[in-house]
Amino acid sequence: MASGVQAGGVAGSGGDTRSLRVAFAVMVVLVALAPLVVYPVFMMKVMCFALFACAFNLLIGFGGLLSFGHAMFLGTAGYLAAYSAKSWGFTPELAVLFATACTALLAWVAGLLAIRRQGIYFAMITLALAQMVFFFCLQAPFTGGEDGIQAVPRGKLFGLVDLSSNTAMYVFVAAIFLGGFLLIWRIVHSPFGQVLKAIRENEPRAVSLGYDTDRYKLVAFVLSGTIAGMAGGTKSLVFQLASLTDVHWSMSGEVVLMTLVGGLGTLFGPVVGAAVIVTMQNYLAQLGAWVTIVQGVIFVICVLAFRRGIVGELANLIRRPL
Repeated sequence: MASGVQAGGVAGSGGDTRSLRVAFAVMVVLVALAPLVVYPVFMMKVMCFALFACAFNLLIGFGGLLSFGHAMFLGTAGYLAAYSAKSWGFTPELAVLFATACTALLAWVAGLLAIRRQGIYFAMITLALAQMVFFFCLQAPFTGGEDGIQAVPRGKLFGLVDLSSNTAMYVFVAAIFLGGFLLIWRIVHSPFGQVLKAIRENEPRAVSLGYDTDRYKLVAFVLSGTIAGMAGGTKSLVFQLASLTDVHWSMSGEVVLMTLVGGLGTLFGPVVGAAVIVTMQNYLAQLGAWVTIVQGVIFVICVLAFRRGIVGELANLIRRPL
């Protein structure tokens, strides 16, 4: 099965691989040129949420596991990075690494509790765990309660590059985003990723062939939570703020929306979905609470008219013979 899965992943993938490389090159060019026409802080927000959505998509799109608690990784890492940078004087790279490592531990513990359940039971356990983390962040003295951790210093990268400049900070965020994206790409196209897809498609058959599916799903959960934490730690440095918003259950709902709008189970779908949702929130902010209604309408339209998501539908049109 292992050799068959790997062969299946390799066979016939030459054209797809070339298309993915072209798409990645286009994305790199857009990331590089975007600050010339778009406010850099806005683009940094898009990249942080895009990495968060890609991490979530690794779990649901390629592992078939729906988590309603991924905000706990984004928000917890944000608090840890902000606190370590402000109170302990960590440099930005150390703050992000510390937050990411702690989030990996949190994901491992949460995964041990949730991974043996499937479907709605798994989703509800992750939601319950996320609510526990939310109330901890609300009550813990070091988080600042409803005020959060404010005035977080961006610091100097490696003690040399001052990230108070938006240009320097943009390069730092872009490097983390592209590095995280390439890591997910490598995971998806590795033998581990191929087995994970097999478990998603037919878990009983994978079990019958000797795979320890719980172990594979736990590793996927930890990887997803870790990358989400990396996005959260970076975001807190960009905005110099860690707040309850990032650990609230509604953030878990937003990342589901980003992934579905962009294209579930596609590499670039979450990036596009995050860009669409963040852009709507930014330019429709004057609508106040009506933004959520607009998002709901767009979500319904996408589900009805673009069931594969934006990127999924485009890929299907390209493959369709004219």
